[in-house]
Amino acid sequence: MGSRNRSDVNYRNPCLTMHQPWASLLVYGIKRIEGRSWPSPIRGRLWIHAASKIPEPETIKAMEDFYREIYAVDGITDLKFPEHYPVSRLLGCVEVTGCVTCEELVNWDQIPEGVRLEGQTKFCWLCEQPQKLIVPFEMRGFQGVYNLERKIYEAASRGISPVVPPLPVKFPLPNPRDPFSLKPRSLASSPSSSSTSEVNNRSENLVAAIAGARAAATQFSKNGNSQSNTVEGGDYSRTRNMYRRAHN
Repeated sequence: MGSRNRSDVNYRNPCLTMHQPWASLLVYGIKRIEGRSWPSPIRGRLWIHAASKIPEPETIKAMEDFYREIYAVDGITDLKFPEHYPVSRLLGCVEVTGCVTCEELVNWDQIPEGVRLEGQTKFCWLCEQPQKLIVPFEMRGFQGVYNLERKIYEAASRGISPVVPPLPVKFPLPNPRDPFSLKPRSLASSPSSSSTSEVNNRSENLVAAIAGARAAATQFSKNGNSQSNTVEGGDYSRTRNMYRRAHN
């Protein structure tokens, strides 16, 4: 039922199953980038479903520490994280406005510094306008992007509430008339010219937070799971090197 990147699929009510705590962090607007090894096949509303695996406390701490550090780069120091990370539930939705490569994201000086630090995988799905279900729905998930059943979609559409993110981000489209214009290799990957003084001041904390988030995500690849989250094992050193080159 799931599909990674098939042009022949008619996505009516697309949904993506994610592990916790990444799923809730996305729906709460804390997470802005969904990292995958494959480009996003859709634009517009994407429903988010939490997988059945209960997250370890260490995993939750690692990801919350990661987001504290990258938000601090942009001056946001009072993050409010979800009180609970429910599993096997439909949580809410986001708007996927585009998809770029990690290299493009790292060098994109039109978006906040912390967002650029958030991307750690080959393809970065750009997410805006989070909404969460007032009462999450219990349901089964699938791999890849798949369509919600019509009854679930209709009920969910009546029960969502807008979320105010800690730092609202608007990803500018290269062509405002073309919703698919923000795609891999659509941006010039020239080095960013923005100041990195705060990043340099926090470099040790950032390195530790990214390493912790990397370890948290690696547990799924070790188990043979196909999920790719914002920080994934094999991509961290490559992204870190790209980021350093872009600011030297």
